[in-house]
Amino acid sequence: MTRTPTPVQHGIIAAHARADEVAAAGSDYLEQTVVGSLLVEQPTGEWRPAAGLAPVPPAPSFAILCPGTMRVSDPAVPLAETETYLRAAFAAIAPWARPGATVVLGSGGARRIPEGVSRADGEQRFAGSVRLARDLAAEQGLEVLLEPLHQGETDLVNTLEQGAAFLDTHDLSDVRMVADLFHVMLEDESLETVQRLAGRVGHAHIADTDRRPPGQGDWPLAEFLTALRDGGYAGHVSIECFTWEDLAVEGRVALAAVREADPAV
Repeated sequence: MTRTPTPVQHGIIAAHARADEVAAAGSDYLEQTVVGSLLVEQPTGEWRPAAGLAPVPPAPSFAILCPGTMRVSDPAVPLAETETYLRAAFAAIAPWARPGATVVLGSGGARRIPEGVSRADGEQRFAGSVRLARDLAAEQGLEVLLEPLHQGETDLVNTLEQGAAFLDTHDLSDVRMVADLFHVMLEDESLETVQRLAGRVGHAHIADTDRRPPGQGDWPLAEFLTALRDGGYAGHVSIECFTWEDLAVEGRVALAAVREADPAV
């Protein structure tokens, strides 16, 4: 996939319903969540694109790809079931996406290895799911990225170091990763590692202490972004927080903190 460099932008992750608040905060884009926002589960269990959504500008990235009820690391679940869901998800994303937009494959609950499944078998099935997601996303002009998640969310790929090793082991080295300060901090991964692997990063997420809005804690925002930029990462940065008391107001302050911390600005 050919990637054309674009000016660095800073966005906020939220559901489609909060698009007006995100815009009011002065965000460059809304990184829309997929599950329950763009893609809605029907009473029959089928997943379909949400209907009647208001227009929003095309986005460069999307998050929350899979619901926790999925089992993308379970060999007992036919890959055909995973394919059905992913086809619906990417079809729901595509109308809202910029060309070449990235889709974050985090979804820690969905990728946790089920009890009774060996790590080797779970990793092998997860690799098959990642490969499937990569290929189906490409059919829609999208790019799937693997996000390392801390151990409280999943037992499979917790750090950038583990992510790179997993992708290389399973012949998936063309799949890029997401660098997320929240998970870097909780896994105590060094910024030296972030810088060394920055060339394999396709998107970045950022938050402050305990995933509060940037500027409300003491996490190393500038050091994290500098490590990424010095390592060659030239892409966008999205704020991902647990809660907003007033997204439009707090988001503006948070975006200012991120832009001030980002040496690419």
